[in-house]
Amino acid sequence: MSLPKIAMVNCRHHNRVKRLAPILLVIGALLIGVRHASAHEGPPYRILVDKTIGLCLVSVWADPDVGVGTFFIILDPPSGETIPEDVAVEIGVRPVSGRLAEIRYKAERENLRGRTQFKAEIPFDAEERWSARILLKSSQGGGEATVEVEVTPPGYGCWDLLLYLFPFLAVGFLWLKAFLRGRNRKKA
Repeated sequence: MSLPKIAMVNCRHHNRVKRLAPILLVIGALLIGVRHASAHEGPPYRILVDKTIGLCLVSVWADPDVGVGTFFIILDPPSGETIPEDVAVEIGVRPVSGRLAEIRYKAERENLRGRTQFKAEIPFDAEERWSARILLKSSQGGGEATVEVEVTPPGYGCWDLLLYLFPFLAVGFLWLKAFLRGRNRKKA
C-alpha cells in the first residue's frame, strides 16, 4: 500500500520544517542577543594597575572612544590606612601629537559599598594616541601619574555583532543548503 503523492509531499515538508526548527531557534537567540549587546559596545580595559599616587594605590580602567570616553579610577588605601574623605580626582587629556593643549575633567565619586571609585566621561574628537594624566588631591597630599591611551572609533553598536557574524552565517547557510540538496538527491 502506497501513500498518495500529496501525503508524501506533506510528509517531506513536515520533516524539513522539523529539521530547520532548531536552526531557526539559534538564529532567533542570536538576534535577541544582538539587541542586548547594543547596550555595551566594549569592556573597559586596565591602563594603570596598582600605581601608588600620593597616599593611594590607584588602578584605572578606560574605554576611550571617539565621542565620549569613559574612565573608572579605583582607589585603594595603603595597608592599615584609610582613604581621605576629601580626595578629589581629575583627568587631564591631550593628544600626544600636541595639536591641542591639555584639558582637565573632574571625575565624579560613585557610591559603591566597600570600594572608592570615580568615573569621568571625557570627550575625544579624533582617533589617535592621547596622554591621560590622573591627578589626586586631598588634604593629606596628592600626586599624579601619566599614561597613554589609544582612542578608537565607537563602533556601530548592535550592528558590530551582525557585521562580524555575517561571514559565518553565510558559510553556515551555504553548507546547510548543500546538505539539504544532497539529502534530497539521495532520496530521489
